Amino acid sequence: MDPAASDDRRRRRLLIATVAGGLALLLLVGVGIYGLVRGPASAGTAPGERPSTTASATASPTSGGELEPLRQNLGPEAFARAVATALFTWDTASGHAPSDYAQVLADVAHGSEADAFVGDVRAYLPTMEAWGQLRPYATRQWLTIDIAVVPEAWDTAVAQAAPGQIPDGAIAYTIGGTRHRDGTWDTTPVEASRPVAFTVFLVCTPPTPGSGAGSGSCEVLRLSELDDPLR
Repeated sequence: MDPAASDDRRRRRLLIATVAGGLALLLLVGVGIYGLVRGPASAGTAPGERPSTTASATASPTSGGELEPLRQNLGPEAFARAVATALFTWDTASGHAPSDYAQVLADVAHGSEADAFVGDVRAYLPTMEAWGQLRPYATRQWLTIDIAVVPEAWDTAVAQAAPGQIPDGAIAYTIGGTRHRDGTWDTTPVEASRPVAFTVFLVCTPPTPGSGAGSGSCEVLRLSELDDPLR
């Protein structure tokens, strides 16, 4: 293994243990890209929320086993969808902790924004205290995605940015969909869902000639605040 890559992976794992959730301000492309500049201000998943007593959803993730790493050679839109899915998918009965789900995302962070991105991810996930409150109800969460589009605000920012303000290969996708949760209240299956929207900021390298359209590599720069995406 490349020693530099190994050191980078160890550094990212250290970030999971040390970043406390405070978000560094990022002056990347100015006020126009407010979601990237600000990052999430608070946990968007309402970690302490208990599910409402409605019918349990039929489409849901399975629990158990090792968490799959994110493939980075899917192409920009598919990778943004994979990041969004990983961000919202967790199961308190799986034997994993919030830090395990965060690590999957930290492993695909761009080095220049890894610290801030880990803070972004923590704002979307339950705290350990909330996790302990949700575990007795076997609470799990997942996301269904309806749209993944490059917002007009991003195109405008790219057109107006000075040279060097935006990294080569950077792109933004605004994700719209529905966040689902289910669990068991006493012995009754319960479910809750609500619409969500947010923006994933990526940097991708194009595929090499002759290697296929999906063989380029992508990393995550930042996340917007939940329900405050670029449009």
